[in-house]
Amino acid sequence: MTRAVVIGSGAWGTAFAKVLGEAGAKVTIWGRRVSVVEEIRDRHTNAGSLPGLRLPEQVTASSDLAAATDGAELIAIAVPSQTLRGNLAEWAGHFGRDATVISLMKGIELGTTKRMSEVIVETANVEPERVVVVSGPNLAPEIAEGQPTATVVACLDEERAKRVQHALALPYFRPYTSDDVVGCELGGAVKNVIALAYGMAAAMGLGDNTRASLITRGLAETARLGVALGADPLTFAGLAGLGDLVASCSSPLARNRTFGEHLGRGESLEQAQAATRQTAEGVKSCLSIRDLARAHDIEMPIVEQVERVCHEGVDPQIAVKLLMGREMKPE
Repeated sequence: MTRAVVIGSGAWGTAFAKVLGEAGAKVTIWGRRVSVVEEIRDRHTNAGSLPGLRLPEQVTASSDLAAATDGAELIAIAVPSQTLRGNLAEWAGHFGRDATVISLMKGIELGTTKRMSEVIVETANVEPERVVVVSGPNLAPEIAEGQPTATVVACLDEERAKRVQHALALPYFRPYTSDDVVGCELGGAVKNVIALAYGMAAAMGLGDNTRASLITRGLAETARLGVALGADPLTFAGLAGLGDLVASCSSPLARNRTFGEHLGRGESLEQAQAATRQTAEGVKSCLSIRDLARAHDIEMPIVEQVERVCHEGVDPQIAVKLLMGREMKPE
C-alpha cells in the first residue's frame, strides 16, 4: 500500500487526501492546528474546510511531521504559495531521499518570480525529476462530493508521473500525465489573476460578452508568457490551462472569483479579505506575474490592471476603460 502525506489541512489538501485514500493509499494529513488534526483523526471530518465530507478510514492526521513523513512515498504540499519557502526550511529535512514531492499550489513567488516547483527544488534540495505538479479544474468542494473531474499530473520524469497518476485514479477523478511542468504551473497561477478580473466584471453587472472576452484574452496572456518561458502552447488549451481558467472564473466556489466580486462592488482589499477569510492567491501573484512578464517583455494588460486595482487603489470601472482604450492591434 502506498504511503502518502498531505502537508496542509485546508479544503484542497483535505480533498486531495480523500482522493489518495479512496484510490488505495494510506494517508496522513499534517496540520498545525491541533483541533483540526484531532477532528480528522478521530471523526474523519474537517467541517471547517469541507462541511459534510466523510474521509476514508485510511486517512488520518498528525501534527508531528517527522512521524507523518516517515516512509512516505508521496508528499503533497497544499499551503498558500507565498508561505512555501519559509515553511520548507522547516520541512525539507523530513522528505525521504526518493520521495515524490507533489505541488498542489498555484502561484508565483513574490520577489523571485519563481514557480512553486522551482522553490521546492531550490529550498528542499529535491531533484527537479522528483517534483510533480497537479493542476486542473479541481474545485475542492466538488471533489469532496465525488463529482466527476479531470486533472493533469506533470513531471519531468514520465514514469514518476505515471505512478502518481495511478495513485490518484478514481471513477470520479481522472488524471492525465504531462511533461510540461512550466505550462501547467503558469496556467494555474495566472488563472487566479484572471478570475479576480472576472469576479470584478460579474459584480459590476457586465455581461457574457465581457466575461467571455476576459477568459479568452486572459488565456492569450497566459500562453504568451508560457511560450516565452518554454512551455508547450497546447498545454493552455487543456485542463491545466483553459479547463482550470473556466472553472475558476465561472464557479461561485472559486476563491479568486469571489474575492474579485468584492472588489468589483467597490470594497477595499482589506474589506474583501475580511469578508472572504480565505487565501485568494491571485491577489499577491498578480504582482509577481506582472514582474515576470515585464522581465520577459510580455504584454499582460489584464494582469496589469488587476494589480492596479488590488495594490494601487484604481477603481475597477477605470481599469475596464483602460483595457478597452488600448491601441488597436491584430488578435
